[in-house]
Amino acid sequence: MWQYRELIRNLTVADLKNRYQNTSLGFFWSLLSPFLLAGVLYFVFRHIFGQEERFAINLLVGIMTWRFFVIGTSSSLGAIVTKSSLVTKVYIPRQILVLSNVLANLISSLLEFTVLLPIIFILLGHLPITVLLFPIVHFVYFWFIFGTGLLLSSLYVYFRDLNQIWDVLTSALFFCSPIMYPLTRVPAYLMPYYLFNPITHFIGIYRDVMVAGTLPSLYSMASVVAAGIAAYLMGNFVFNKLQRRFAEEI
Repeated sequence: MWQYRELIRNLTVADLKNRYQNTSLGFFWSLLSPFLLAGVLYFVFRHIFGQEERFAINLLVGIMTWRFFVIGTSSSLGAIVTKSSLVTKVYIPRQILVLSNVLANLISSLLEFTVLLPIIFILLGHLPITVLLFPIVHFVYFWFIFGTGLLLSSLYVYFRDLNQIWDVLTSALFFCSPIMYPLTRVPAYLMPYYLFNPITHFIGIYRDVMVAGTLPSLYSMASVVAAGIAAYLMGNFVFNKLQRRFAEEI
């Protein structure tokens, strides 16, 4: 896709502009939303999980990790359908439409985490040296979301109810991921199911490198890398199989 890099850049910028063009606060909503959500969850669950060490900061990290996934995948659903003119009238690698969408969400996510860094410094009194691993973790996470977006966007062309199904699935996944509670609160008999969830590993790794100042375990790193590779391979395979009839279905 390198020869289309200028088009990718233009589509990414257009996605960012369209997302906030009719809002009074514009792009600041992307920075304000996770903190508002964290404030609500902290107020509701502080008496249940408030005694956990670094509960507030771990909650923020969990929410921002989750937001990148849910917004990146949900907005990718319509990446092909909403840009039908680029599908039916010109030839471009159609994966570009999903890539530019996820890149726009990547930029929003990076800015959210950038705002979070001084908060971590204030609450902890320092920034862990392991925070330098953040770009690597975020790149793997981006690849996982891009692969999932390829799968969802191609299926959505044929099954328009998928957005409703995905809303339900992501809502269920929110409570099945350790966002507002630590893994230590998960019953032992449920732990294998939690560890099967890639989001669980990503949240744990972000908290390790940004808050705890510890290196992620080899098992967690292997799990997220495998999840990223599997998501991309599966998403790209399904996308290539289904894109032959995109123009007809749109």
